[in-house]
Amino acid sequence: MFISQPCRELLSRLENAGHKAYLVGGCVRDGLLGKNIHDLDITTSARPEQVMELLADLSPVPTGITHGTVTVTLDGAPAEITTFRIDGSYSDSRRPDSVVFTDDLEMDLARRDFTMNAVAMDLRGDIIDPFGGVSDIQQKIIRCVGQPRRRFTEDALRIMRAVRFASQLGFTIEPETRSALLELRTRLDLVSPQRLREELDRLIMGRSSTAVLLEYREMIGTVIPEFRPCFDFDQHSRYHRYNVYEHIVRSVEAPESLLLRRTMFFHDIGKPPMFTMDSSGEGHFKGHAPLSADMARKIMGRFGYDNATIDQTCRLIAHHSDKIRTLPQLKRLLAELGLEELLLLMEVKKADNSAKNEFVLAENPGFDRLGQTARQLITEGACIDLKGLAVNGSHLTAAGLSGKAVGQTLSILLDKVIDDELPNDREALLHYVKEVLT
Repeated sequence: MFISQPCRELLSRLENAGHKAYLVGGCVRDGLLGKNIHDLDITTSARPEQVMELLADLSPVPTGITHGTVTVTLDGAPAEITTFRIDGSYSDSRRPDSVVFTDDLEMDLARRDFTMNAVAMDLRGDIIDPFGGVSDIQQKIIRCVGQPRRRFTEDALRIMRAVRFASQLGFTIEPETRSALLELRTRLDLVSPQRLREELDRLIMGRSSTAVLLEYREMIGTVIPEFRPCFDFDQHSRYHRYNVYEHIVRSVEAPESLLLRRTMFFHDIGKPPMFTMDSSGEGHFKGHAPLSADMARKIMGRFGYDNATIDQTCRLIAHHSDKIRTLPQLKRLLAELGLEELLLLMEVKKADNSAKNEFVLAENPGFDRLGQTARQLITEGACIDLKGLAVNGSHLTAAGLSGKAVGQTLSILLDKVIDDELPNDREALLHYVKEVLT
């Protein structure tokens, strides 16, 4: 049994005070799946004010007391304790306008989204499962409690949650639930962009993200219409075996971090409008990377991502198709991105190749070598920017330059050093300024 001792003690305290108390929802589901439990949800017949009084020593916080929720901290993590309730109407398609507290656990479970989340467990490990959630968990099925159309009409976010759970858990959405969520997907317009963002991030991090993003692309296109032109867009390229959308989706699964998966999610979204075909029938997408970055910036801004996250994601997208064939090119890119971000870009390039024709994978060791060369340049203190140049503005002013000529000359010298046309030596650089530039 997966109930921790502190949680067991909390449930016992509620029971000893004459109340019913159970673990419920995702923590029970994850426990039955043998997964680590991170979020504790407890449902009880105790009213919120009774919970506050009984658990006063745990510094309870009335985080949603009008809806019956009090939060305490157990083992350093929040535990939400919510009174059995019956939800009223959902006029905003997000939260109930009112709730009525009840002493009936089954009525509380009946208001929940999916059967797998409508399973309760007491401190002895006894399961209460009036809607067949345990069986659905065992069969890896996502099924609405009651009528799917009603569940999704009550709370439109449940549409996205169903798909996100399918990605995270590797479950299948049962046919009636699937039909209802696709039919009602336009109701996602009623959900705040910030809530959709949270679900999208979890979806693309899921172990089954590829299958889900492909199967439910119409829902993705509803949430992010910019993806629609990518659907079934033939790339007409010997490098590619998938259309634009499928290439994007299959590239998402290659990296492990959220930053890089999100980068891959948007990296080619600007391809369709940049498509051209040459006389041999080969497709090209010149300029698609900066356009994709611009589109990603607008989309991410719409979903309320912070500026730092947007900036980093879009820089990686803007450079993901850069050709780095020479050491000077690498130095300039290293100066622009810094070592950490350049190494991330190499991972982006490898992820991009992972969703192309197999022969393209031969390029990937080269990206690892570029990363190693970049590390070596930093270790050796190579000159890649003005800070590393052996002369500065004061030196040039002393040599007789002034105004804009100082900055222009420094740029010329930096280019010469990076291109290995001049040594990064003060005397040599000043001699070049005197003999050639003045």
